[in-house]
Amino acid sequence: MKSNIDIKNIAIQAIQEEAKAVADLSQRIDDDFVNVVKHIINLQGRVIVTGIGKSAIIAQKIVATMNSTGTPSIFMHAADAIHGDLGIIQNQDLIIAISKSGTTPEIKVLVPFLKQTGNTLVALVGNINSYLAEQADYVLDTTVEKEACPNNLAPTSSTTAQLAMGDALAVCLQECRDFSDQDFAKYHPGGALGKKLYLKVADLSDQNEKPKIPSNATIREIILTITQNRLGAVAVLQDEKIVGIITDGDIRRMLENHEDLTGLTASDIMGTHPKTIDKSELAVNALHMMRQNNVSQLIVLQGNKYDGIIHIQDLLKEGII
Repeated sequence: MKSNIDIKNIAIQAIQEEAKAVADLSQRIDDDFVNVVKHIINLQGRVIVTGIGKSAIIAQKIVATMNSTGTPSIFMHAADAIHGDLGIIQNQDLIIAISKSGTTPEIKVLVPFLKQTGNTLVALVGNINSYLAEQADYVLDTTVEKEACPNNLAPTSSTTAQLAMGDALAVCLQECRDFSDQDFAKYHPGGALGKKLYLKVADLSDQNEKPKIPSNATIREIILTITQNRLGAVAVLQDEKIVGIITDGDIRRMLENHEDLTGLTASDIMGTHPKTIDKSELAVNALHMMRQNNVSQLIVLQGNKYDGIIHIQDLLKEGII
């Protein structure tokens, strides 16, 4: 069994090997890379990404990234392609074939059929002198000096390089298309990521009550209103204008500072500079404001009019935090 120090050193070395493999890719961004980006930007069809073994797994990830950033893509397993899946390919598609060696039997069998389709073929390959590279219209060079595997066998540095090259391609396409965060949100409607990009304050605050009291409300009225609405706060209005907010914390401070509560009203204990947010704002912006100001609630406005309260628990329930 290796010692703790040995295990740490092995891990560090593996990471350093893979980091070097990725760093070396910057030397290999050439005209072929630029031409592939331009070709895809003007593509009428889709990007078909294929591979075998570990390269197939990388191909699936590249397809997922491209689809989520505005480039329609499909994964085609190299082994399945020659058993019917070649039907996936349409006339206007571009094909990216991923392989470390560029000479695996499945790739050598598949390439002639890909060439017959007349589609543009891109080799994302770790051997620029290989069969795949020679047959391709464009070559994206992902050569690595050494795998992170101690036997220099298991695909480690090579698959990391493939992944990084695919990400570089996707990011360039995203930038060239001016693909915005709003565009991104359209492709990510589910989960916390999507909610951060499209969920509005109104989507949450509209589900809550809209507690409010006049500035001359009694302590009893204040406590009852806060308790009934379960938002930990109530807005104080005068002539329909926001003049303050009273929170659970204000109630506690009142009890600490006043022995006699007789005659106290909302105007005596309210905070006079409540933090507000418009209901049209993204909910994630409400979270940022709460964190910056160390508060749990925000007054929600529609224009200049009071429209409710959003609580940090609303954000927790939606998984935004």
